[in-house]
Amino acid sequence: MKPERIRADLAIIGAGSGGLSVAAGAAQLGLKVVLFEKGEMGGDCLNYGCVPSKALIASAEAAHRARHSGPLGVAAADVTVDFVAVMARVHKVIEEIAPIDSQERFEGLGVRVVRETARFRDRRTVESDSVRVTARKVVIASGSRAAVPPIPGLEASPYLTNESIFELTTLPEHLIVLGGGPIGVELGQVFRRLGSQVTLIEAAAILGREEPDAAAVVIDQLTADGVTLLPGHKAKRIEPGPVVVVDGPDGEQRISGSHLLVAVGRTPSIEALNLEAAGVAFDKAGVKTDKALRTSNPRIFAIGDVAGRGQFTHLAGAHASLFVRKALFAAPINADALAVPRVTYCSPELASVGLTEAQARAEHGDDIRVLVQPFADNDRAQAEGDVRGFGKLITTKRGKILGVTLVGAHAGDHLPLWVLTMTAGLKLSTLTGMIAPYPTRGEINKRLAGQWYTGALFSPATRRLVSVLKRIG
Repeated sequence: MKPERIRADLAIIGAGSGGLSVAAGAAQLGLKVVLFEKGEMGGDCLNYGCVPSKALIASAEAAHRARHSGPLGVAAADVTVDFVAVMARVHKVIEEIAPIDSQERFEGLGVRVVRETARFRDRRTVESDSVRVTARKVVIASGSRAAVPPIPGLEASPYLTNESIFELTTLPEHLIVLGGGPIGVELGQVFRRLGSQVTLIEAAAILGREEPDAAAVVIDQLTADGVTLLPGHKAKRIEPGPVVVVDGPDGEQRISGSHLLVAVGRTPSIEALNLEAAGVAFDKAGVKTDKALRTSNPRIFAIGDVAGRGQFTHLAGAHASLFVRKALFAAPINADALAVPRVTYCSPELASVGLTEAQARAEHGDDIRVLVQPFADNDRAQAEGDVRGFGKLITTKRGKILGVTLVGAHAGDHLPLWVLTMTAGLKLSTLTGMIAPYPTRGEINKRLAGQWYTGALFSPATRRLVSVLKRIG
């Protein structure tokens, strides 16, 4: 059977956050759009990532609070976790959000949705088993998937990834987690708080891409929760059981568990695309693009995880917006200039935007200022009985913001103010001049900004000026 031939303004490969955003915008502007998706509509975030993990985190946090409410004067009875009910709620949350990303909704917008694997036939043609689309422009938004490291014995042993762990129907007795990045830390803490024994194995440092002092706050909490942490331990092989044989500072060690979760990072989903036929350059990080998200084929763009600039749902959405501005309205864009926030949704949360202190020193030398404000000085944190963490602001000596890290309860909710400030190029004085509601954890942002001016405000020179002015007045 010959494939149906379609001419379109835009062909999109992938119905995750980025692809769906482009499809919705383009269709509502009157363009003819064909959207390919071989898996679930909504992509990784809705089905295997952001949504289910945060729903699971909510249940784990509820259990943890119930067990540790004594300091607040609330004595909870024995806390039990109904794991089947917990997982049922996770899937209910997915079902409630799914209609927003559904095939029916997008077809209602006028998008032709093809639920098949897409591949390039030539430089401007995308095809699947049933259709062949010649498009004026193509967007690759195929996302990423869990990376599987070449550890001897792993392929022969059953293991979980973020794509399968939410299908569990029984609580793991002992979950071994390979990887101490955001996914490993989040899920490791969750399953410990739900009642599993958890061992987390990391070849380097846990949350090693973040500020070490901020990561240390999270590590302290993981330890208090009872997670066994093995940083600096490399998995050598996997044996049936599962048993993970690791090599660490004290030599070889065998870790036996009931379940194994692989969370060592993600890899771009590009193998099935036949990029060579389209003249699209790529490497292990993903599709190569310029700052306008254009590939080596000027008709083809790449956005989101597959574009190699970061693996965040919100970044994919930002890329989609940039593409619409560039490709449809001919506006100049620069994907490399985005202030991209990141949050690890553990307890306490670790939220960052911009450079770490080490990165700032590497780029600017001694021309930086580092200011720290602890949550212990925040009245709301004191009232809630949770003073873990701090805020760190890094600027040039002229006051340009280079990076911000917040670690503490709901830190991610307080980071957007800094993202806005950096995106809009606002001055720190804008933050010091705003009125922050009292008492809120968000006051930490105004205090961080205010610290930048404290030295000058209360300097001997200022005191002398005030002394002169009071005589004049």
